Amino acid sequence: MAVADLHPTQMCVGMAEVWNRQRDFREESSEERRRYLNRKPVPLVRNQSGKLWMVDRHHRLRALLEMVPTIMTYGYVIDDLTSDSREEALQALHDKGWLYLHDGRGNGPWPAKDLPDTLLGLQDDPYRSLVWKLKQEGVIKPQPLIPYHEFRWGLWLRTRPMPPFSSKHLDPALPAARRLARSSAASHLAGWKGGDP
Repeated sequence: MAVADLHPTQMCVGMAEVWNRQRDFREESSEERRRYLNRKPVPLVRNQSGKLWMVDRHHRLRALLEMVPTIMTYGYVIDDLTSDSREEALQALHDKGWLYLHDGRGNGPWPAKDLPDTLLGLQDDPYRSLVWKLKQEGVIKPQPLIPYHEFRWGLWLRTRPMPPFSSKHLDPALPAARRLARSSAASHLAGWKGGDP
């Protein structure tokens, strides 16, 4: 299926993760990339008119779509909807907890109708980038079965004092973010590991 035809279920991504994935993809042959996509199929929700909403894999597929606008991928349907309207599909996704409706500044939730139609319409959320980096460093444990847990970390970090930073320049915020993520104040968040703040 064409990645350009898939509809996102979130409003933003952390562009630091997207750029990192692009660096990795550039080092792969087209055959290695195809095998990778086959190992990581996209969970999809399909409505009666055949439109597909992706429930995961937004970062890696946004990275590939920017590089190769005609990129194809593999997927599997986790839910077939009985309606064919966008509104009913979004409501069904919302009811299952499969939408993330905060924007790149952490504002929201916005109405589901405001979701972009394609991955290229996703905003950058620097706090999602920050959480990706903390996961890479092992400060936060991955929680693959909990939808949008990285965004919940980002929303929480937004409520704490942080020096100015961006997805291109995470370094200014990393010491404070590491300390906060290890603190007992973050213990309610999925993936908290604790440790010395």
